[in-house]
Amino acid sequence: MSDDRSEAVSERHELDCPCGSGISYAQCCLNFLSGRAKPSTAEQLMRSRYTAFYFRNTDYLFGTHHPDTRSPRLRKELQSVVHNIMWRSLNVLAVVKGTKDDKNGKVEFECTYHQDGELHEFYEKSRFKRYKGDWKYYDDRG
Repeated sequence: MSDDRSEAVSERHELDCPCGSGISYAQCCLNFLSGRAKPSTAEQLMRSRYTAFYFRNTDYLFGTHHPDTRSPRLRKELQSVVHNIMWRSLNVLAVVKGTKDDKNGKVEFECTYHQDGELHEFYEKSRFKRYKGDWKYYDDRG
């Protein structure tokens, strides 16, 4: 993380997490993005990935993408995308499975973002699967 948003992260720990959980960044996604903890549910992973997009943390996004669906160009694609979009809000619509005891799960969500000065909406049903015990983003075919 090396842009204006990431430099302000340490000053924002007490502010609401960008993922929309309603709790502070320090109590929500910070520990996941810093590597101090791992998400125990698919929803936590999805929210932390949104926050990683928000803070332009491509290493986290790449590392939490399931190896079975990770394209060879993924890191380069992520670096291109994160610097062209300003994420604004996230709304989780539904969660199916994905608990700490499950091996897979689905999270349906919508979010808004600005790109080239225009507000856009994004909708997805994401699938998540465990890989070596950790939750990973699998694909958008939920």
